Amino acid sequence: MADDFMKPRRKSGPIKLSTVGAWLVSLIFFLPIAWIIGSALKPKQYVLNFPPKWIFVPTLSNITEAISYGNTAKYFLDSVIYSFTAVALAILISFLAAYSFSRFKPAGTDFLMFLLLSSRFVPAAALVIPFFQLYNLVHLQDSFLGLILFYTMFSIPFSVWILKGFIDGVSTKFDETGFVYGASRLHVMFKLILPQLRPGLVAAFVFNIIFVWNEFLFNFQLGGIHSYGIPVGLFTSITKDGHLDWSFVASIGTIYVLPLAITIFAFQKYLLVGLTFGTVRGEV
Repeated sequence: MADDFMKPRRKSGPIKLSTVGAWLVSLIFFLPIAWIIGSALKPKQYVLNFPPKWIFVPTLSNITEAISYGNTAKYFLDSVIYSFTAVALAILISFLAAYSFSRFKPAGTDFLMFLLLSSRFVPAAALVIPFFQLYNLVHLQDSFLGLILFYTMFSIPFSVWILKGFIDGVSTKFDETGFVYGASRLHVMFKLILPQLRPGLVAAFVFNIIFVWNEFLFNFQLGGIHSYGIPVGLFTSITKDGHLDWSFVASIGTIYVLPLAITIFAFQKYLLVGLTFGTVRGEV
């Protein structure tokens, strides 16, 4: 009896309604993605069946055919190049700006931060023509450099806001201690402060890569045959051999979703912290 009393009791009871609700909402949001992936793996003759055919032998022939069709592989590679390069540059520049705002506190910092973010208030459609004319004038249309510069500029405001919140949460004693031991400003920034901003860096990276990866309008207007990405490639290739091939569309969609899904899954443990916009606290 004593042994039974000493044994830890297992928690039992009905599953919380909040847990069931969270799972249901998650499944509802995941259903379109699951449908796209399932359609990409179905044999072509089953894609448009009604009622849908739930049991089938998966095939990769649709995906391999989509990759080898036209410029699909090039569009995918172009998206990877300009998206990840632009976001990486934006985060580096944003870190420098956020550190300056946080530590040096120039006059009117709050207003300057507001002005920085206000550049994202303007609808994208209102900026297309001015940027199109500007890019034609400076010969940056249909170039990786032009797209990288544009997406870097567009990713900076939001990144600065996220990173400044995190840097504000890191004690200035780290800076002071580094200077006492003879460290340079760059050493303090990149060796003492930057490693503590990992959740903020990941959050800024993920939010911006989602925007840049999915952006269509500016890629279509400012890009060209040499720099189009997957969104434009999907739009221009949606009809295959004169008709709408849903297996092809689903396969491109699956290829399109995978890089983002892998990136978010790899960094998800930092992403939740990053959503709090600066909860890092540190003392020497």
